[in-house]
Amino acid sequence: MRSAERLPLALMALVAGALLAGCGSIGFRLPGSSSAAPASAGASAPAEAASAAASVPAAAASVATATSTGPIAPATQRAYDDALALMRAGHAADAERGLRALTRSDPDLAGPHANLGLLARQAGRLPEAVTELETATTLAPGLAVAWNQLGLAYRQSGEFTKAHAAYDSALAIDPNYATAVLNLGVLEDLYLGDSARALELYTRYLALTPAGDPVVTKWIADVKNRKPAGAASAPVPAAATKEKS
Repeated sequence: MRSAERLPLALMALVAGALLAGCGSIGFRLPGSSSAAPASAGASAPAEAASAAASVPAAAASVATATSTGPIAPATQRAYDDALALMRAGHAADAERGLRALTRSDPDLAGPHANLGLLARQAGRLPEAVTELETATTLAPGLAVAWNQLGLAYRQSGEFTKAHAAYDSALAIDPNYATAVLNLGVLEDLYLGDSARALELYTRYLALTPAGDPVVTKWIADVKNRKPAGAASAPVPAAATKEKS
C-alpha cells in the first residue's frame, strides 16, 4: 500500500548559508530547491518532498532564508545561523526558542517563520505549522520552498484544495522544482483521485531527475495498470506514514 510521504534520511541535505534579503538585495539560490532527494532503496510508497532537511532522524528541516526590507544586522545573521545549527543537531526546542526570539526582534524576516513551521509540522502541531508557513509566504511570496512546505502542512491537515494551491504557487515560482512536482502528483493520485494528472506529474518529475528514481518509475507503472474507476482496487491510504524532506 502506498503512503503519502517517505523520509530517506541518509539522503537529506541541510540548507545553510546567508539570509536572503528582500527588495532585490543579494542572496543565493537555495540548494536543492528544484530537486527531490532520491528514493531510499526498497521504498514502496509515494513521497511528499519537503525540500531542505537535516540528515539525522531527530533533526527538523531548515530553510536557510529570510526576507527583510533593509540590511540584516550581523547579530541577526549569527542568531539565525545558530538556530539552523541547532536544528541540524536535532535540538528542536533550543532551535525553536532562537527562532521565536528572531520573530520578535525581526518580524519582517520570513526564514524564522518558515523554520518554525517546519518544526511544528514535524512535531504534529499542524495548525501552528500552517500559521507560521502562511506568515512566511506572506513575507516572502517568491520563496518556492516555503510554499512547498505549506502544501505539506495543508495536506497533512486534510486541506487538499489549499495544498494544491500551495504547490501550484511553488511551481509558478520555479516550474522545475521537482519536489513540488512530485508532491502535487501524490496529492492528485492519493487524495484527489486524478490518475491521469498524477501520471503526468510523476513523468514530469522523472524528467527533472537526471539520476532517475526507480520507486517513482514503479508508481508510474502502477498508475498505468490501475483498473478503471468502479472496478475493485486497493484502498487509498487515509494518512501519510513517512515524509521526504
